[in-house]
Amino acid sequence: MPSASAGSSPLAAYGWDDALDNAFISYGAAGLIPARVAAVDRGLCDVVTGQGPMRAVTGPVPASPADPPADPSAHSSAGLFSDPPAGAPGGPPLVPCTGDWAALRPGGPGGRPVVAALLPRRTAIVRSSASRDSRGQVLAANVDTVAITVSLDARLDLGRVERLLALAFESGARPVVVLTKADRVPGTAGAEARVAEAAPGVDVVACSAASGGGVGAVRAALHGTVVLVGPSGSGKSTLGNALLGRDALATGAVRAGDGKGRHTTVRRELLPLPGGGVLIDTPGLRGVGLFEAADGLERAFADITELAADCRFGDCAHRTEPGCAVLAAVEDGTLPRRRLDSHRKLQRENDWIASRADARLDAERRARSKEISRWQRRMYRERGRGR
Repeated sequence: MPSASAGSSPLAAYGWDDALDNAFISYGAAGLIPARVAAVDRGLCDVVTGQGPMRAVTGPVPASPADPPADPSAHSSAGLFSDPPAGAPGGPPLVPCTGDWAALRPGGPGGRPVVAALLPRRTAIVRSSASRDSRGQVLAANVDTVAITVSLDARLDLGRVERLLALAFESGARPVVVLTKADRVPGTAGAEARVAEAAPGVDVVACSAASGGGVGAVRAALHGTVVLVGPSGSGKSTLGNALLGRDALATGAVRAGDGKGRHTTVRRELLPLPGGGVLIDTPGLRGVGLFEAADGLERAFADITELAADCRFGDCAHRTEPGCAVLAAVEDGTLPRRRLDSHRKLQRENDWIASRADARLDAERRARSKEISRWQRRMYRERGRGR
């Protein structure tokens, strides 16, 4: 049994619960300390622990190895993050990110604790990496609600909303669309209706962080660990300050010509919300590539998924096929042509990323097979010399 109730832990304000408490028993027995990653910065990360905030050494680490190190004091500053120990799940080590739950080993280089392992991520917001190398980049982990911010005083980009919805659904978190800067437009009903059409089944809430109008409704729509995502200038940090009840996040002006803003948030940060929950503010996302988001697309375009079930052919591509229920819905005005075009665009992008990932995995498997063959030949030669 856990040594104490999770609710009494100082980490409870950051999302620590009974499930995490139970998952950490073996780590605690090995002398490791639970922590949540608040921010990551070039080999170091800010973490929150039961003893308060700390600065920890980090790097690629195993995700929830089967057995934590028997001797938590055994380490050196060299080779801390080489290979995951036996028993770690397959695949490469993970790089800690904001929102991760970690096991810290005390007394690392310079007296700083070391991130020794990460607990399994319940959810993860992943986009294709900026290098486009077929690997995903985790933006935040263990998120419960994704608040997609859309500025009402800029051109309404429904395609971007749909893209971010697919990202959110794929993560396993619950999306909410927040229309910001409601005080700068004469009315919000039209925009709310258009966004609701692009986000079926998703809560859409309009607010003004400057006047406070609608902020209570936004709070009611959010729960658990909340991440704010959206382009620069969409009011993420201003909304975050309103939710926090204080000016904890930097804000900036937007260009008058196009409503776009500069990056005032330069890294992801994790802050407790008054009344419960945790807030993660992210830098503005000007480009968000999908990463293996087939399930997310299906849920973001649930209306098209439902229509497709009535198509004559199971593999209908919704282009020229006879008996296509999706095309029929476009023809009779039930489904906007723009929405079908957006679905096609995102589907093509996701398929391309998936094909690159498959090619990379095939190459890695071939390289691993060659490495094993070389090892076997070397072993046979050494056996031959010993005879």
